[in-house]
Amino acid sequence: MIVTLSAVALFGVLAFVLLRGRYVGPFSALVLFLFGFFTAGTGAAATITAVCRAIAGAARQIT
Repeated sequence: MIVTLSAVALFGVLAFVLLRGRYVGPFSALVLFLFGFFTAGTGAAATITAVCRAIAGAARQIT
C-alpha cells in the first residue's frame, strides 16, 4: 500500500509539472489518465502491480 501511494504521488507531481511546463497538453494528459484508469481494471493490473513491487524491492536493496 505504501508503494502504491508513493507511486500515485510521484506520477501526480510529474503530471502536474508536465502540464504546467506545457510539455503535455490537457487532452494528452486526459488520454493518458484514462489509459491508466482502464488498464487498472483489466487483467494486466496484477502484473503491473507485481512489476512495480519488484522494482521497488530492488531499489530498496540498492540503497
